[in-house]
Order: sequence, then structure tokens, then C-alpha cells
Amino acid sequence: MKKLTMRTSDRTQANIDKIAALFPHVITEAVDEEGSVVRAVDFDLLRQELSGALAEGEKERYQLTWPGKKEAILHANAPTDKTLRPVREDSVDWDRTRNLYIEGDNLEVLKLLQESYLNKIKCIYIDPPYNTGRDFIYKDNFRGTVREYLAESGQVDELGNRLFQNTEANGRFHSDWLTMMYARLKVARNLLREDGVIFISIDDHEAANLRAICDEIFGHGNFVATIIWEKVYSPRMDVTGFSTSHDYILCYVKGDIAGLKREPFEQNVRQFNHVDEATGRRYRRRSIRKEGSNSLRSDAPNSFFPLEAPDGTLVYPIKPDGTEGCWRWGKATYEENVRRGLVEWVKTEAGWQVYAKQFLDEGATKPPETIWHHKEVGHTHGAAEELKRLLNGRFFDSPKPKELIMKMLTLATEKDEEHIVLDFFSGSATTAHAVMELNARDGGNRRFLLVQLPEPTDERSEARKAGYRTICDIGKARIRRAAKKIREVTGAGIDYGFRVFRVDSSNMKDVRHAPDKLTQADLFDLAASIKEDRTGDDLLIQVMLELGLELSLPMETRRVDGKTVHLAGGNVLAACFDDDVPESVIRQMASMRPQHAVFRDSGFADDAARINVEELFNLLSPGTDIRVL
Repeated sequence: MKKLTMRTSDRTQANIDKIAALFPHVITEAVDEEGSVVRAVDFDLLRQELSGALAEGEKERYQLTWPGKKEAILHANAPTDKTLRPVREDSVDWDRTRNLYIEGDNLEVLKLLQESYLNKIKCIYIDPPYNTGRDFIYKDNFRGTVREYLAESGQVDELGNRLFQNTEANGRFHSDWLTMMYARLKVARNLLREDGVIFISIDDHEAANLRAICDEIFGHGNFVATIIWEKVYSPRMDVTGFSTSHDYILCYVKGDIAGLKREPFEQNVRQFNHVDEATGRRYRRRSIRKEGSNSLRSDAPNSFFPLEAPDGTLVYPIKPDGTEGCWRWGKATYEENVRRGLVEWVKTEAGWQVYAKQFLDEGATKPPETIWHHKEVGHTHGAAEELKRLLNGRFFDSPKPKELIMKMLTLATEKDEEHIVLDFFSGSATTAHAVMELNARDGGNRRFLLVQLPEPTDERSEARKAGYRTICDIGKARIRRAAKKIREVTGAGIDYGFRVFRVDSSNMKDVRHAPDKLTQADLFDLAASIKEDRTGDDLLIQVMLELGLELSLPMETRRVDGKTVHLAGGNVLAACFDDDVPESVIRQMASMRPQHAVFRDSGFADDAARINVEELFNLLSPGTDIRVL
């Protein structure tokens, strides 16, 4: 039986594995800071395997760097031994919902989700701190203790979260923000599907720097657009200089631009002035000779070929001025469209012309534009007023309009797919509101996955007076109330629930002791490595994370011969964390033929009992992966 590590994977080691697969001879051994022998990369040998045009030393090269960039990379790659604990009392419809809300540091959460949601997220939207000098950002120093951190920055909240107000007086004003964003975006990229899309809100303070690090993380070629959102409907009269009317939204794809859709638009019916004789459908003609940019023969040589007109005349894609052009279709596509009755030849004074039939009832589309007006997607004042009405008070500053996020979702997701939408700076949970609203409108099955640091509200604020101790409290309240309103207005039978999880320390005790410092008490403690305050549900979630199972899987608990058996995803996972597990329980679990079976290592009386488990599963469910913790 394999032993679960109960911590996330080490991305640095994973990268070394990839290098080793390509160049096994560059892998060597070195001694780390603790004196242990570890695998390492001989970079001198690796350089010899790569291009001779290396940029190294003081040689000039195009790059973005800042104090803390290397630290950001280390933070992104370093494993975490944190876990997620279920919070059923804050959840809605726990047993059936597939939506998730996670409270905790988003870098920790993104790492915890690496196995379960690798290449599964269709759309990411984030509205991070803009680094205006007034907002708070994360300071990622996970290696230090809270005491050390307090001595360093003097800023830590009552929950131990590392926060500080990054003013322009700070010598690392831009560097701290870049370090924070780089690590999170680097990890988040791993979660995106190959056709996944990410949208990031930002303003002028860090727009240029954000573009630079996104080019590095996602690839310059995967940049799609900088969208300008008109966030206000009138100028501010109390400012000096310009009144800012817009924010930016950066859009990148992970790999496949096909992950972005075109937009529908209403067509001018009068343009569809022809009627198809066979079907009676209205249509308009569109030349199949390409027009506009990249429409010359030299632009697409393979798309310059003759088509045969009804009288046998060979027609080439020649422009009215005599320039050689190209067709919009290849030969195979043309022949297929002829077969489908979508091609029409018309003889004019200038000779034969060939057209495609574009039918009125097919619905036309257009590429999305880069300027989004407030009349279309909302503005900041309207968003604040909607949240105020929903919560019966102004408890959150500057929420985004749900219509703004809904527009992104229509471009990046499909209603008929269970596409997952991730927001790891979720704030007031506008993204969850947008997902539910859009699903109610088009009958979609989109799911939301929200992450928010439980930042305490100001003790003197209206939010605290109303009972909202943290930003998370506001977000969860908004989801509940938005769900109620949408259900009342639309009656749509969509998923209105959400499971709540909270980041916490590992379920396992820290058993790292120097041999010369072990006491008799320590030895007894090692026998029970699970913390006393952790439940079976806690252990189940951490096991699911390590095995790479989605946290939205159905979960249930059964009592079998006096023992508790936890099930996830039907027969995907069966686990029993009790001691002295009898053979009858093991037989029952094996009869379910689960993909994974997990037990406590201390749950077996002796080695004979442990061997018996393996034999029973080999007999009844030979394909089951058996693990212990």
C-alpha cells in the first residue's frame, strides 16, 4: 500500500523531472541548506545542450525583472502542507451543489487545487488590488513565523493573514505588487484548460506591468486584447487633470484562441432580400472572394485557384481593379457548400460572380470589440447600488457590475457544458452572482469556484455593525440573497448552492524531530499522527485533494458494522479512518469496487491485518488503488 504525503506536489521537482526526461545526463546531486543530498540540475551541461546564442551574465536581453522575482518563482513552485476543511454550516445545499467557495490565502488555495483542477478551468476572472497606494496586498513570506512577520512589517490581521497597505513611500512599491501577482498567475495558468481564457481587471497604476508579466507567463502570442471598460457615466468635477472614465481588462488565452466565441448581433432584415426556392428561407449574398486585409494572392497562395461557373467558365478570385486575390474557402469547403446548396452563381455584365448564401434565421455573429460601454455592461455606481439593495446596506467598496462579468462568460463559456469559472480575488462574490444569473437566463450549467482571503472588516464600519466580520461573510451573504432573488424572479431550476471550505493547517501532526531530541512522549504521539480536532470529513477532503478529485463530487457517509465509511463520487473513493477496522467492513468496501480506497495506517491491529486488506481487495476489486495515511 502506498502512503499519502498529505501535502501538495513540489513544482520544482516536477520541473526537474521534465528536464531529466529530455536531458538525463544533466541531473546530478547536491547538498541543500539542511545538509541533505538532493537532485539538482547541472546548468553548465544544460547550456551545452541548448542554443549557442545564450543570454547570460551581463549580456543585454529583453526582460522584465524586479527585486523579488526569483522569490515569486520559488513561492509559486514550493509545496504547501496546508489543507481545506469543509464548513457545512455556512454552505447551501451541500449534498447536491457543484459550486465552491473557499476562504483563505489564494496562493495557498491555488496550490491545493493543482491536482484536482489541473487543466479543468474554462474561464478565470480576477479583480486584484490595483496597487493604488490605498488598497491592501499580500506579503508572501510563508517561511517566517507570525512573530517574525510582525517584526518585519507590523501588519497581520487577527486571522494571521499577511496583509499590508502598499503606499508609494515604500521603496518596493511596484516590486511587492509584482511579486504577489506573478506567483498567483503562474500557478493559476496550470489550472486553465487548453481552450481556457483569463480576464484581469486593472487600472493605469499597474496596467503596463501586468501586461509584461502576463506576456511572460501566458506567452506574448496568447495575448488577445486590452479591453477598455467605461466604468462611469459622468466626469468627476473635483479632480485635478483628467477625470478617469475607464478601467482596463486584459484578456489572454492559454493556448487555443477558439476558446473565445463571437457575439451575436441583430441583422438588418431588409438586407436579406432573396428567398431560397427550395426552403423558402430569406438570405443575402456574400462574395466568397476574400476582402479587406490579407486578401491578396500573395497572402494565401493556396487559395488562388479556378472555380467552374455553370457554363463551364473558369473564374479566378480577381479584384475589380484587376489585382489577384484569394478565396475565403478552400476547394474542399467550396465543394461541400455546393452540395449543401449554400453557393449561388450570378452572371453580371462583368462576368460570373460566385456568392455564399447567408440565411436570416441562422443568426449572425461578430467579433467582440475592445470598448465596452457602461450602457451595455454596467458601471460602478450601478453595481454599488445593486449590492446595497441586495444586502440592505453599503458594505463593500467598488464592486464590479454583474453584467460586465456576464459578458466575459458569454465569450468564454458554453451554456451546455459544465464549464468552471474561477475567481480567486472574489471580493463581494459578483462572479458567483453573474454565473447564476447567466445560467438562469440561458439554462446553462456553468459552475463557480471562488476564493477570498477572510480580510476583517473595519471595526467601525457599517459592515461590522451589520454582523459581517470579514469580506467572506459579505460574499457568502451576497450569494445566498442573489440566489433567492434569481429563483423568485425566474423560477429557473439551476444550482443555487455552494460548498464552503476554509484553509487550515494540515490534518497531520508535525512529526519532524531530530533523533537526539525524541522523547518517550514523542514516540507515543507519533503513533497517532492525525490531529485530535480533525474529523473524518476533514481527512476525506485532504485525501481528495492529494488524489486529484474534484471537491464538487457527491459525498456521503455510511455506518458499516459500527465503523464510518466515507464515499466520494459514488465508487470513486471509499475511505475508513477508524481504528480496528474489521474484515466485514473491508469486504463491504471492496465490494463497491472503488477506484481508490484509503485507511489510517494505525487503523490495522498489526501487519497481518494490513496484508489481509490487500488480499481482500486483490480478490474482490483488483483494480483499486489502496492508500494509507
